[in-house]
Amino acid sequence: MMRNRQNLPEHDERFIQRQLESGRYHDRNEAIHAGLRMLEEFEDGLERWVHDEIPGRYAELQRHPSKAVSFEDARARFENKHRDALAKAK
Repeated sequence: MMRNRQNLPEHDERFIQRQLESGRYHDRNEAIHAGLRMLEEFEDGLERWVHDEIPGRYAELQRHPSKAVSFEDARARFENKHRDALAKAK
């Protein structure tokens, strides 16, 4: 199989170099492969969420509309959760 190696943006190359210098990865390909595995896991999780969880939640809201939350309330909950996570990280 012939590989077509393309140059990555400088930011990405610096990140890979830092990962190599940390000793976490042995070579450039291993670091890139790890990133691709994470992306694949993320995409698989997103697909499961879209195809499995959202339809179930939507059906639940159709059965029990009183459980619905306004966009403003959902956003406020998300912002509070995010703020709490940031505070814990400090």
